[in-house]
Amino acid sequence: MSNESYEDHANGDYDLEERQALRRVAGLSTELEDITEVEYRQLRLERVVLVGVWTGGTITDAENSLQELKLLAETAGSEVLEGLIQRRQRPDTATYIGSGKAVELRDVVISTGADTVICDGELTPGQLRQLEEVVKVKVIDRTALILDIFAQHAKSREGKAQVELAQLSYLLPRLRGWGGNLSRQVGGRAAGGVGIGGRGPGETKIELDRRRIRERMAKLRRQIGGMSVARETKRSRRTRREVPSVAIAGYTNAGKSSLLNRLTGAGVLVEDSLFATLDPTVRQARTPDGRVFTLTDTVGFVRHLPHQLVEAFRSTLEEVGDADLILHVVDGSHPDPESQLAAVREVLADIDGVGDIPEIVVVNKADAADPVALARLSTRERHSLVVSARTGAGIDELIATIERELPRLDHEVHMLVPYDRGDLIARAHKEGEVLSLDHTGDGTILHARVPAGLYSELERTAKPVETV
Repeated sequence: MSNESYEDHANGDYDLEERQALRRVAGLSTELEDITEVEYRQLRLERVVLVGVWTGGTITDAENSLQELKLLAETAGSEVLEGLIQRRQRPDTATYIGSGKAVELRDVVISTGADTVICDGELTPGQLRQLEEVVKVKVIDRTALILDIFAQHAKSREGKAQVELAQLSYLLPRLRGWGGNLSRQVGGRAAGGVGIGGRGPGETKIELDRRRIRERMAKLRRQIGGMSVARETKRSRRTRREVPSVAIAGYTNAGKSSLLNRLTGAGVLVEDSLFATLDPTVRQARTPDGRVFTLTDTVGFVRHLPHQLVEAFRSTLEEVGDADLILHVVDGSHPDPESQLAAVREVLADIDGVGDIPEIVVVNKADAADPVALARLSTRERHSLVVSARTGAGIDELIATIERELPRLDHEVHMLVPYDRGDLIARAHKEGEVLSLDHTGDGTILHARVPAGLYSELERTAKPVETV
């Protein structure tokens, strides 16, 4: 069906049956670039069919959402066989797409040989169960898919604990007993409920599972709390030294890590995949006038980011809330960069203090973007810069803008520092902004802007110099 037919919906020019039919989305099948991949994919990768419910917006919005689901599925290691969308006012409360369309979906699953269906939304436990009963293969939703990707990419102890906590939060309301029997008794005195002394009333199997999950979640929260203390200590040390902090935030795969590498030479992992970065990376950088600041690369966001992940990663996201400046990176080559900006801002709005932090929108991947789209973004986002982390275009202007936007140091000093306190001169270079140095017979005349802590130390040690 042509796009014109979809647009006719506003005029009611096509009938209800056609409007509510399952529609294939072109270009979603995973193509094999190398024939040597075939055996590996057949052995290792799940074969999936994607299905989404289109409740509002244009057909382009619906297809973009399913294209993103395709990228998520491939990042998780799946082979996408087919993509389907259905127009409905709201998802069906029983099977997400309705009983009739679920049967049609079953036919597609059989014809393609798929072993998994991925739904573009978060399904209730009942929807998951009933849709599985119809299609006869495993059904997962967008939330479970994102959690799976996070589990694959988590590297640090804290990242792994945060992902496990999010997965357990998602799993807890979705526990099901074996074979649909939710009341298998576990003996009251012996955990196995076997033999003499193990009989009698006790927890059901599902109750036991729930209790164990809650206990594990409590333990994970304690662990994450302990790990966040170490980060808070480092953060407070930087604050005491008044080192400004710049946080790099943005949609997944927008090029945040590439930008960090370009600005600092950090050598952080860069992949053309979703959620390549889960653990925050903090690197030091300098403005052209020599002032030190930190750059923090944070986890990427995505539409409908599971609330379980937002809660689990809250301690990590606080790095953004404590920043002095936010670089909001967006992929200028994406078909719908405005929706990416909106999705990130929706998550950031839940973090305390973010609303008061200055934001620079960094439109990345300019070398691959449509100039018309870049002009539209620049007009819409007044405080924005167009750059390419790959080629280096616009980076000098970005660094100059960061220098201009960082909070200024409050204390300007003009003091004679004794030669035996060269450590104070070194700190002025490292923590402040040195305007001039003049070496005399009595010591070094320092003219600089410095943070409050160093200013107090200089007042105790150095002598003021009269300025002409």
